[in-house]
Amino acid sequence: MMKEKVLMKGNEALAEAAILAGCRFYAGYPITPQSEIPEYLAKRMPQVEGLFLQAESEIASINMVYGAAGAGGRAMTSSSSPGISLMQETISSLAAAELPCLIVNMARGGPGLGSIQGAQSDYIQSTRGGGHGDYRLFVLAPNSAQEMIDLTFLAFDRADFYRIPALILGDGTLGQMMEPVEFPDPITSQPARSWAATGFSGREERNIINTLYLGKEECEDHNVKLQAKYRLMEANEVRWEEIGTEDAEWVIVAYGISSRIALSAMQMGREKGLKIGIFRPITLWPFPVEPLKALIPKVKGFISVEQSAGQLIEDIRLTVEGAKPVGFYGRPGGSMLRADEVLTYVEKFIEEQGGRS
Repeated sequence: MMKEKVLMKGNEALAEAAILAGCRFYAGYPITPQSEIPEYLAKRMPQVEGLFLQAESEIASINMVYGAAGAGGRAMTSSSSPGISLMQETISSLAAAELPCLIVNMARGGPGLGSIQGAQSDYIQSTRGGGHGDYRLFVLAPNSAQEMIDLTFLAFDRADFYRIPALILGDGTLGQMMEPVEFPDPITSQPARSWAATGFSGREERNIINTLYLGKEECEDHNVKLQAKYRLMEANEVRWEEIGTEDAEWVIVAYGISSRIALSAMQMGREKGLKIGIFRPITLWPFPVEPLKALIPKVKGFISVEQSAGQLIEDIRLTVEGAKPVGFYGRPGGSMLRADEVLTYVEKFIEEQGGRS
């Protein structure tokens, strides 16, 4: 039996998905363009006996999530670029303490306060940790309102499985646009969190949530443990999508909203006889290195398309390792890409590399 589709903003679809995925604690602070998330959850959390808190700041929000996650709750927060920057110290601590939670960044133009338009200039911050120390987040990049839902379920599930903070990196455009969506059934059970600080009763040893390691080599041992977990995720949690790469000579690499614009450019190029394909990372970390590498012997070059001054391109270059040329087209500061402009750049890039053949 087909489920009924409903028309929702991306922000609201994600918020409802969090409820259905079992989230019962949200702490956040309003900031455009993600304010519909706390607005929606302010209504919904009491209906499912959850707890909604509008904190006094983004710093307070993420520390409340630390406490709720440490106590074994399925917890989340959301913000937009400047607010996420304020959270970085505690995000580092969440990773160090191995506390599962969900952080949502509906990114906007920067640096500084920047603009309120959607942007993709938080890629490096998201995929390289953003705070101090050697740590990673599980980073997912939806490109539709439906994926806002699907990846929210996945983020909570994998966060619990690996005991890692998960980050959904969207942008203001995805958060504000309305699309028909379909919700899965709500989850009915969650994994046991035997490590959580839920009280000493019934245990012989205390559960202590800790990020301080003063003993000789103790901190190194903890880092080795974290890195082993990250290698496991790199082997098992990579997700991506390919469109038209079977016969492609040139591949556009793009994520999120830019991948939809790139798809339109690809279709326009195909109509003109250009063999263009799309490679879309869905997990920004772990980045789909091996799938992208598999395209190197088949194609003539890659083009990074992103709404930034060039950040995704760094992972493309690291993967390609100079084996094929890598071009870049982007617009920073929250300016929206246009498919015709993308195609114009692709055509110019192909010509610079010696043409079609």
